[in-house]
Amino acid sequence: MSVQLGFYVDLNACTGCKACQVACKDKWNHDVGETWRRVVEYSGGDWIRQGNTYQQNIFAYYVSMACNHCVRPICEEVCPTGAIYKRTEDGLVMVDEDRCIGCRYCEWACPYACPQINDSTGKMTKCNFCYDYLEQGLPPACVSSCPSRALEFGPLNELHSKYGAVNAVAPMPEGHYTSPALVFKPHKDSQPGGAGTGEVSNPKEI
Repeated sequence: MSVQLGFYVDLNACTGCKACQVACKDKWNHDVGETWRRVVEYSGGDWIRQGNTYQQNIFAYYVSMACNHCVRPICEEVCPTGAIYKRTEDGLVMVDEDRCIGCRYCEWACPYACPQINDSTGKMTKCNFCYDYLEQGLPPACVSSCPSRALEFGPLNELHSKYGAVNAVAPMPEGHYTSPALVFKPHKDSQPGGAGTGEVSNPKEI
């Protein structure tokens, strides 16, 4: 593989406005319920009595997530027809709809619940990194739409050099399962992937 593209998300800058989510749906004309990029609100904590006073450890932050175009994509491993494949030129994980039979194995296997069925076609769909924009030298729609510039993209090794190697925060699972092509700048209250004490506050939106 010549390069592995990935996303960077600054959790301190993300305000949960969902402009990235809307831009993605608008560009690809998604049906209701088909959402390639999702913004999760994660929160938790409580008020704790200490003597005659109360202290609190309440927290909340947003996590913008799409397909992570994993270095080791489990969706590709479980696909019985080879419809899901990883491109050698940029590491993007793609779906060949001509070969997809809609069995949903990829959906069940993905730890991030990224592949989704299109009810109209019976085929699986997922974020494709706006590959057509990349070919024109343009950023993915989600990146260009973010008003707080919380999203970036680029070669994963360059993102690691600039921002470190944190690739999972709660409510995501730990990153070692599939090595997601993703880098986070953690929020001051963010909890590690696979070890969060909070809960998703907006499950119906995602």
